[in-house]
Amino acid sequence: MIRIIFPLLVSFATLLGASAHAQSGVRLADNAPDSYTVVRGDTLWDISGRFLQEPWRWPEVWRLNRDQIRNPHLIYPGQVILLDRSGPWLSVGRRVSGGAQSDRLQPKIYTEQLESAVPSIPLQVIEPFLNRPLVVDQPRLDGSATIIATETSRVLTGSGDTVFAKNVDPDTEVWHIYRPARPLEDPVTRETIAWEAAYLGTARVTERGEPTTLEIVSAVEEIGVGDLMMPSERPSVFSYAPHAPEQDVEGRIISIHRGVSETGRLNVVALSVGERDGLARGHVLSLFRNRGTAEYRGEGGKETFQLPEKRYGVVFVFRVFERVSYALVMESDGPVTIADAVRKP
Repeated sequence: MIRIIFPLLVSFATLLGASAHAQSGVRLADNAPDSYTVVRGDTLWDISGRFLQEPWRWPEVWRLNRDQIRNPHLIYPGQVILLDRSGPWLSVGRRVSGGAQSDRLQPKIYTEQLESAVPSIPLQVIEPFLNRPLVVDQPRLDGSATIIATETSRVLTGSGDTVFAKNVDPDTEVWHIYRPARPLEDPVTRETIAWEAAYLGTARVTERGEPTTLEIVSAVEEIGVGDLMMPSERPSVFSYAPHAPEQDVEGRIISIHRGVSETGRLNVVALSVGERDGLARGHVLSLFRNRGTAEYRGEGGKETFQLPEKRYGVVFVFRVFERVSYALVMESDGPVTIADAVRKP
């Protein structure tokens, strides 16, 4: 009897799980294929877009747990992605070659170097933003190391030159050099919530003391007296899977990379929400456009109506500070503009 009941219970639990997931709102894309062979240059977002109407929800159909969301290296070029429409579920398999079985698909355990795994989003777009200083708040500005002189009293310096700085932490060897470029303001309250940092280059300590002597290792712009320094962060690899925040998030776009007024897909934006609002790497937020107000003049006089916002896109958060975060626009139906709202999808 136990041999009969146990398989029945397992089957029943499986059916319940599949049914619950099917009702979770994950919808298949129009003309979703039964399978897809991964090629070099793909991203997990792009692959999932072939199967799902909302590609950011692929961790749900891959059935990832919390730890896997932080390290979702699942697939590699050459693998075959299989769609089970009953869930829907996605899984990895391979084609079995030879004879009449040449088109059959089978599951396969795959081993390959992590570096060649397909990334979540296009890393080449966000790589310059992963390690360099992007945002500084007032306390960090007040405590920054500062260049106080250059060798031979040169006004501006570059790679290979020597500079002298104060307030240099004795345990840090490599420093990023930056200049507070402009304030980041909340578009509604006009409060300055942080300063956007203009990255100038990198310096390495050559002699300790007060002041400390440093050699400029690299420079993307000319460096001079008064420029600030912060400890260099270790190189990091962005490997987070997209997922919704656990709590409600209410923020706005406060800046667009390169200072333009509007942008589109696969461009970087700064948001007015950060760690203190519960935001973290890998979070996905929906974009909403403010349609403004409309005036209607009827027999009863003039009436003003606030038009409803339009949900028009999705951003993927890849770097987070206390009050500000940076995100990549992944989907956009029209231009992305400053002051557009971002919320939990």
